[in-house]
Amino acid sequence: MTAGMLRQALAYARSGWPVFPCQPGAKVPATAHGFRDATTDPVQITSWFGRGFGWNLAIATGAPGPDVLDIDQHGSAGNGYAAFARLEQAGLVNGAAAYVRTPAGGMHAYFTGSNQDNGHLARHHLDFRSHGGYILAPPSQIDGKPYQVIKTPGGRSGLDWDAVFRLLEPQRQALPPQPRPAPTQDVSHLARWVASQTEGNRNAGLFWAANRALDTDPAADLDPLATAARQAGLDDPEITRTLDSARRTSQPRPHPSGHQAEADN
Repeated sequence: MTAGMLRQALAYARSGWPVFPCQPGAKVPATAHGFRDATTDPVQITSWFGRGFGWNLAIATGAPGPDVLDIDQHGSAGNGYAAFARLEQAGLVNGAAAYVRTPAGGMHAYFTGSNQDNGHLARHHLDFRSHGGYILAPPSQIDGKPYQVIKTPGGRSGLDWDAVFRLLEPQRQALPPQPRPAPTQDVSHLARWVASQTEGNRNAGLFWAANRALDTDPAADLDPLATAARQAGLDDPEITRTLDSARRTSQPRPHPSGHQAEADN
């Protein structure tokens, strides 16, 4: 799997899509700054994925990476395929570059990247990944189930998320993304921000907030962040994995590239 993961990571990079590693079998970043560490540099990518750590492979979304529409499958709670069909009928999702089946039975549709904000339509089980987001990509796995390419029509069209929102939620106005709070000694402001995150942003938001808390105080109590993540809808195993990963990345140890990453400004 290591050789195959490295080959695919380099292939994405040759297409101009920045990549980075996530924890084995999980969506939690394996680098200190997550998607901010994403790169197309083959030397760095080989250092990450050529060492046999079993990392999952993530692509940073938004230009120069792709924009990705995530059609969720939530079992008896519903799925996003009906909404996606409506988008197809309206001509809003034509021209995708690729379609990927996700481990839970959902689908990722890849479009030309842009600098749009990430979005979420809970009632329609759709998420949108663009600037400041990321997705796991084949051949990554969750719970032993892989992300699998369905087809690659090779389209070059973009996806207008505002148009999607207007079609599916005509009575609602798109809400601006919640700005990330400035770092302070108080973890409670980070917890309030974590609790406000929607599906698709929750894990990355918890990871970011935990790192900011640990940057300020390496012995910080992260329990308020765990409570906030539960309020946002994350389950305890995912919360534990994310916080453990944040604690590991906050330790004075080599970055997965072999050197310590620079701290955020």
